[in-house]
Amino acid sequence: MEKTSKLSGFYKLSVEERRKKLAEMLELSEEDFRAALTIESADRMIENVIALVQLPLGIATNFTINGRDYLIPMAIEEPSVVAAASNIARMTKGFHATADEPIMIGQIQITDVKDPFAAKVRVIEKKKEIIERANQCDPILVGLGGGAKDVEARVIDTPSGPMLIVHLLVNVKDAMGANAVNTMCETVAPFVAELAQGKYLLRIISNLAMHRLARAWAVFDKDMLGGEEVVDGIIKAFEFANADPFRCATHNKGIMNGIDALVIATGNDFRAIEAGAHTYASLGGYHSLTQYSKNEDGDLVGSIELPIACGTIGGATSSNPVAKLSLKILSVKSSQELACVMASLGLAQNLAALRALASEGIQRGHMELHARNIAIMAGAVGKEIDIVAEKMANEKKVRVDRAKEILEEMRK
Repeated sequence: MEKTSKLSGFYKLSVEERRKKLAEMLELSEEDFRAALTIESADRMIENVIALVQLPLGIATNFTINGRDYLIPMAIEEPSVVAAASNIARMTKGFHATADEPIMIGQIQITDVKDPFAAKVRVIEKKKEIIERANQCDPILVGLGGGAKDVEARVIDTPSGPMLIVHLLVNVKDAMGANAVNTMCETVAPFVAELAQGKYLLRIISNLAMHRLARAWAVFDKDMLGGEEVVDGIIKAFEFANADPFRCATHNKGIMNGIDALVIATGNDFRAIEAGAHTYASLGGYHSLTQYSKNEDGDLVGSIELPIACGTIGGATSSNPVAKLSLKILSVKSSQELACVMASLGLAQNLAALRALASEGIQRGHMELHARNIAIMAGAVGKEIDIVAEKMANEKKVRVDRAKEILEEMRK
């Protein structure tokens, strides 16, 4: 069965039918779908384990990125997110995306430096030796074409006096890279401090991955979006976010709804990517991570740029069976390809929210799905859940007390 992201009616299928369809298309087995983190495995991942927290794992459809179809796994508890991304992806002929080389920044803090600017010069003069020392830590990474590639240095002013901050730039290949970068920084820190004639303190990766940016852009059909009036509304909504940090916080949160869901599904560090994204958005004043405009045909042109430090090997991507399943469904071949998918998903998720806000309002889609949760809370089971949820949504009374009333009437 040929792989395609255009799975018409996928949402109407039962869970078993969806699994069967994916299994046929992606050559997955029943064992793959039984993938789950066990309490025994979790106990080896973190400390003081007592239980597991589960999230629904859904599939976003209709995504074509750089000419290739993707089925995107998303781990998230919020209603309407997966459906909204899938719907927006249907309104474009495809996303175009690029990702920089996976260069991460390791920081070495040097304090008590008498002449920090002279120290900066001495450190840069010994750049080659610093890189050689760093690369002795990980010959396997170097053999794969990665490893330390460059050294930067800058002087910052602090209440404790000027400090020399040295950046070690490391190509981490298909890993997120924290362990490799931190080890290299710790290894070269004594030598750097000796060169600077100061004391080393922090040696740690930066989550502002400025050299690891991902970008995506697409043209969205104005008629499928709802017409030129909706397109104009989306652009004005974007301009509102770009000019007002109170709105922009929620605007960028909508982007991360999609990206985080994929990051969690693949066992990556959503906290690191969140921190990097919002810090990047704050450079020059907090602003939107997306941009929107109209082309000559009146169609909407959307784009996104943000740092994405993700991996396809190491950490939870290798130890969590669900992360392995998600990566198998995605079939990405590198961390750069995964970053391209994440950026495209973030753009789609943001546009879905803006379109809803600029036309019918955000609550409709949310409430229709939220109503199912309320119905379950009221005690509905099986087919009762859909009947109760639909009635509440139509009445616009999505409350537990109303759900109980409807349920009682049905059961009579």
